[in-house]
Amino acid sequence: MSNTRTAAGGSALLVAVLVFALNLRTPITSLPPVMGDVAAGLGLDQTLAGLLVGIPALCFSVVAPVASTLIARVGPYAAVTVALVGVIAGTLIRSAGSGTTGAVAAFAGTVVLGAAITVGNVVVPVIIARDFPARTALATGLYSSTMNLGSVFATSLTAPLAALLGWRGAIASWSVVAVVALVVWQVTTHRLPDRPARTAAPPVAERPEETWGGVLRRPITWVLTIAFAGQSFSYFAVTGWLPELLRDLLGVSVTTAGNAAAPFQGLAIAGSVLVPLALAARVPMRGAAVVMGLLWVSLPVGLLLAPQWWLVWVSLAGIAQGGNFVVIFTVVAQQCRTVAQTRRTVAAVQAFGYAVAASAPAVIGAVHAASGGWTAALLVMLGSTLALGTAELVATRRRPRRP
Repeated sequence: MSNTRTAAGGSALLVAVLVFALNLRTPITSLPPVMGDVAAGLGLDQTLAGLLVGIPALCFSVVAPVASTLIARVGPYAAVTVALVGVIAGTLIRSAGSGTTGAVAAFAGTVVLGAAITVGNVVVPVIIARDFPARTALATGLYSSTMNLGSVFATSLTAPLAALLGWRGAIASWSVVAVVALVVWQVTTHRLPDRPARTAAPPVAERPEETWGGVLRRPITWVLTIAFAGQSFSYFAVTGWLPELLRDLLGVSVTTAGNAAAPFQGLAIAGSVLVPLALAARVPMRGAAVVMGLLWVSLPVGLLLAPQWWLVWVSLAGIAQGGNFVVIFTVVAQQCRTVAQTRRTVAAVQAFGYAVAASAPAVIGAVHAASGGWTAALLVMLGSTLALGTAELVATRRRPRRP
């Protein structure tokens, strides 16, 4: 009976984590479909309007160490509650007004959203490593799939909602998903008061390898940081510039170029599921990493050599960006011994990785402008995907078992 109850509790917690994960990308991806209306309503030029999309990525880097400290102070479960309250507040503040006042509210709400989502980005891998140690790849894959599913919903539904409710109502309506997640989370964690390693336990002196210094001295931390930086740089580069690249290279319509993001975002769900299935079938982690790395590399190489096949290359890269996320954070869980070490490793990987990623749109844009074409920009992206693949090869090499 106790085993059945434990399994049921674990399943309920996983469902609650996934409902929470739905809120970790929807506030960001709900904005671009109505960006023109937002800019007009708030009196913003293109540069300032673009910052509303770019600020969260910067928060992912800057706030990650603070998020780690918060999780240590209040515990992972309470940190999820803080994140959801922040998502609700930030979503509503961001859509609160018009003109100058509305612009100030939009930027303030975006900062709140970015900070809240950063807490979520850090805490979910910690919960997965702590509460699902035997199912880290599966749980990480489902988590990544759900985030991407939220992105697809937000990208496809925000514009129709705006036609009914206006852009403010459409953006604010995504707070309902966060409210539902908050209710589910409170009910679920209330029923699991005796989870092991809950932070109500007496404080214990940290081991040297669990401190910030210890984590930053571990070579695996920096290898995974390079992998995550390459993954995130490539993701933000594709998200920011793919439509314009396709218009320039192939002369496709604005509509076709805009819809190119759909397979890239949607097929990430497939990648997030395929990697755990492959690992469950006893495919080595290194094998999964090699395949996902090659799929990522196929995008810049394919666009350089055969751009007319862009849909194939974009689709393969979509699978890769979902699968690589699972590879990276499953390795994090496998290489960390304690909750404290996991928490700080996740924060370090994301802080440095997202700092590199936040520069991607500007770097690609500057290289494109300086070179007058897309070849040099695609070579930069090829470099980022090769760095990702090489780092994953190092991170997944076979190591002697620890006693």
